[in-house]
Amino acid sequence: MTASATSSLSPVAAAVSANLLVIKQGIALLAVLGGERFVARIPLCYHASVGGHLRHVIEHYQSFLRGLEDGRIDYEDRPRDPLIETEPQHAASILEDISTRLLEVATTGPNHGLLLCAETSDGECVGTSVVRELEFLLSHTIHHYALVAVMARLQGCEPEAEFGIAPSTLRFQQSQAVCAR
Repeated sequence: MTASATSSLSPVAAAVSANLLVIKQGIALLAVLGGERFVARIPLCYHASVGGHLRHVIEHYQSFLRGLEDGRIDYEDRPRDPLIETEPQHAASILEDISTRLLEVATTGPNHGLLLCAETSDGECVGTSVVRELEFLLSHTIHHYALVAVMARLQGCEPEAEFGIAPSTLRFQQSQAVCAR
């Protein structure tokens, strides 16, 4: 979605839209990556796996959605479900479910206040908002996708060109390409 298209959306809908784009990128990667590459531990990347990174991303979205229901988000309170990081089809299915639930947030949810229980606050919760947390999730997901892209490439699988690149970076690159013409 272009910047002009998102400017007509509510702040929540615009933030959801950006998150949906990156979630679709993850689903697309899962379709071509294959199970062996999904679970492979990559020594150059701290012995992590693509599946481990996607589980981490997925569980952050699940924490956010759970927090919308009870008004309190705690990203550290995650089940760390091993099935998500070992079964790419399962991970893709959960990403599809997250997309559906985020679409509901975009159409029904205002940018209201929430509590965020942070690691650094000694168990205390601090104020945040729906849009702020959607922006965090976008940044967090792109950060992990950048690592996933390296891991996929090390295994001979090329993700789509925009995978793991922040929207602001893409806009900058596009502006530079226009200026160079």
